[in-house]
Amino acid sequence: MAAGGGKLLSVDFEVFGRVQGVFFRKYTKQNAKKNGLVGWVMNTDKDTVLGQMQGPEDKIRIMKHWLSKTGSPHSTIDKCEFRNERTVFSQDYSKFSVKNEYY
Repeated sequence: MAAGGGKLLSVDFEVFGRVQGVFFRKYTKQNAKKNGLVGWVMNTDKDTVLGQMQGPEDKIRIMKHWLSKTGSPHSTIDKCEFRNERTVFSQDYSKFSVKNEYY
């Protein structure tokens, strides 16, 4: 269980739109850390941003909204897809990191 008794979730995400070259990964990492989430984020060769986040259900919900509606200051989000949402009993990562290679 996560702190506060909520479920611990893991969610994969992909963000579409103007999300590369606008510091989207940097802001994603900052917001994930602020919300106590762990995981990773990276650019893809399809001009999208891909990632995985893990943490308390309520914080995942906050981050989903940020990824879908807010993003970095100069980004334009067309859509955000969330996949493979599942309950986990422990986190696979110790921090939230930016990966630099393409997927």
